Amino acid sequence: MQTIKCLVWDLDDTLWEGVLLEGDGVRLRPHVLDTLKELDGRGILHSVSSRNDGPAALDRLATLGVLDYFLVPQIGWDAKSGHVARIAEELDLGLDTFAFVDDDPFERAEVAHSLPGVRCYDSAAVASLPGLPDFRPAVVSDESGQRRQLYRADHLRRTAETRSGLSRQDFLATLGLRFEVRRASEADLGRAHELTIRTHQLNTTGITFGEQELRELIHSPAHLVLVASLSDTFGGYGTIGLAVLELAPGSWRLPLLLTSCRVISRGAGSLLLQDVIRRAYAAGVRLRAEMIPTGANRAMLVALRLAGFAVAGEEGGRMLLELTPSSAPAPPPHVVVRSDG
Repeated sequence: MQTIKCLVWDLDDTLWEGVLLEGDGVRLRPHVLDTLKELDGRGILHSVSSRNDGPAALDRLATLGVLDYFLVPQIGWDAKSGHVARIAEELDLGLDTFAFVDDDPFERAEVAHSLPGVRCYDSAAVASLPGLPDFRPAVVSDESGQRRQLYRADHLRRTAETRSGLSRQDFLATLGLRFEVRRASEADLGRAHELTIRTHQLNTTGITFGEQELRELIHSPAHLVLVASLSDTFGGYGTIGLAVLELAPGSWRLPLLLTSCRVISRGAGSLLLQDVIRRAYAAGVRLRAEMIPTGANRAMLVALRLAGFAVAGEEGGRMLLELTPSSAPAPPPHVVVRSDG
C-alpha cells in the first residue's frame, strides 16, 4: 500500500474546536498544528473538506494562521466524497494516496463507501497520525518540505492554461520554460533516491537506487549520473529528472532514465533524453537504453522511439534499444536548455 500523499481535513470539531456557523469562537484543537507541520515537512499535502460557509471558513483558517497549509480546499454542502474526489483531480494524485479525517462517523463511512481507496481516520487520532506507517514516506529529501509550494504553483499553471483558451503547445510557448541538466552532486542524493521510488510513469526500468549506491555512481569514472530541473514564469518545479549511464569505450548504456509525472505535459522526458543523446554524440559513442515496458510507462517507450532508438533485442527480461547519434538534437523553440555537458 502506498504512503499517504494528501490528508483531507474536516473543520468543525476536527481541525478546530466548535462549530463555526453556530458562532463558536473556534480555535485549533490540540496537536493539530504539530501534525500539520510534521506531515508538511515530510512532503505530505493537506486539503479541506467541510460543510461550511466558504468565505467564513477560509477567513477563519487565515486568522488561525494555517490557511497556507491547505491546497484546493473544498467547502460547501456537497457530499464529502465528492470533495475528496475533486481534490484528487485538482492535484492529479491517485485516490489510493489520500486520507480523510473527520469527527463524524457518518461522514467517514460515506467517504469510505464511495471512495474505498481513501483511508479514513477519527479526529481523535490526529496526534497519532505522524507515527503511523502510512504517513511515513520511504524518503524525505530537502525538496519534500517544498512540495506544497510546488503543487500550489502547478495549480496556478493549470488554472492559467484553462483560462487562456490556448492550445497546449501555444500555452507552453508563453511559460518561458527553462530546463537545466547537470552532473549530480552529493547534495542531490536524497532527491535522486526519492525520484527512483516515487516515479513510475516516465521511468524506463523502475530501478531504485539507494543514496549510498548513487554516491558511489557519481564518484565512479565509469558512470555518469545526471539530474534535471525545470522552471518557468510561475517558479521552479524542483529536481524532476534523473539519468544513470554506464560509460564504456564506443558505447554507453542507459539503465535508468526518469522524469517526474508532474512534468509529463512539459515534455521533460524528451528534453532529458535529448541531453543524453547530445552528450553521446559529442563523445562519438553508441547509446543502448534498457526498457522494462509496463502499463504505466508507455510514454517513455514512445519518447525513446521518437528519439530514433530502435529495438535491438532483449536481455535479462529487459528490452534493449539502440541509437548511434548522427547529430545533436536541438531543443524545441519554447524551451531554454542549459547543460554542463
